[in-house]
Amino acid sequence: MAARTIAIYGKGGIGKSFTTTNLSATFALMNKKVLQLGCDPKHDSTTSLFGGISLPTVTDVFAERNALNQQVGISDIVFRRDIAGFPQPIYGIELGGPQVGRGCGGRGIISGFDVLEKLGIFKWDIDIILMDFLGDVVCGGFATPLARSLSEEVILVTSNDRQSIFTANNICQANNYFKTVGGESRLLGLIVNRDDGSGMAEKYAEAAGITVLMKVPYNTEARNRDDSFDFAVRLPEIRDKFNRLASDILENRITPCDATGLDFEQFIRLFGDVSNDDPLPATEDELFGRYTEPVQEEKKPSGEDKRMMTCIDRLPPEERKIYRMSEIEHRPASEIADMMNADEAAVRALLSSAQKKLKKLFFEL
Repeated sequence: MAARTIAIYGKGGIGKSFTTTNLSATFALMNKKVLQLGCDPKHDSTTSLFGGISLPTVTDVFAERNALNQQVGISDIVFRRDIAGFPQPIYGIELGGPQVGRGCGGRGIISGFDVLEKLGIFKWDIDIILMDFLGDVVCGGFATPLARSLSEEVILVTSNDRQSIFTANNICQANNYFKTVGGESRLLGLIVNRDDGSGMAEKYAEAAGITVLMKVPYNTEARNRDDSFDFAVRLPEIRDKFNRLASDILENRITPCDATGLDFEQFIRLFGDVSNDDPLPATEDELFGRYTEPVQEEKKPSGEDKRMMTCIDRLPPEERKIYRMSEIEHRPASEIADMMNADEAAVRALLSSAQKKLKKLFFEL
């Protein structure tokens, strides 16, 4: 019987490896043969699973064997751990990836799966394969299990922050896209990790039509277990949650979600009021430091504006000129006096006279 394959996606650092590891442990405690497949260039998915040991990666082993013109064997890249009190061992593989800045992580994922398929991974005597995938990378290599239907089911891991929910929404959209071109991976739902009770992830799930499978509150002791390479499911309150989820998966009690995800505008409006203004374009002049007069948007004169202009035109010529210079061109009285070769006090007197006449003219029209 072929292994059941489940891809677990989440934003980096959100707890997808914590979730995958404790789900692996739960299945093993239920007497299932589990393989945990780490699909992140950091190759740390199985660290807690193997007591802090960093497993040799498919990427590194393949490069070494290829340099020696040798084939990669199962024992080179697949490892097992026998755990006291567990009826079944847990198996682990790390695909790995290039060192930072030295290659494409997505290409490493694709090449790693090619190696595993040649070794017959989907024909091994394994009950469940859990694939731990980095979700906040848009490179197609990280969508391999969706694009090639290598995972029967998908679980999203998020918390209540916008960025991790955004990542979950991206994976939901990607899975829906691949379904439209023949993909068969089914979205089971999402897990809210480090739940703070704010309900933000649940609000998103309701809007997107995604089932919330489990909520795991932040638990200091659970975090300490994970940091010390142990299983959080040894704690009763954590074990009960994972037991229910694992049982629901095994008994097929979860109805897959027919969710397409939200578009950006729908998504962003979940978090608050969004401006409807168009973004203001920058100009070459301002970016290259060339000063230009700011372009004033032409304002259509109102009825009152037209009425005032008519009143100004009825002022005596000298008062009209001073009023325009002061109120329309915004020149100070001292500057107007210099320009007209007049006394500043006289300018102020004419301006005051113009203002009084305008009030009377305005209300007479």
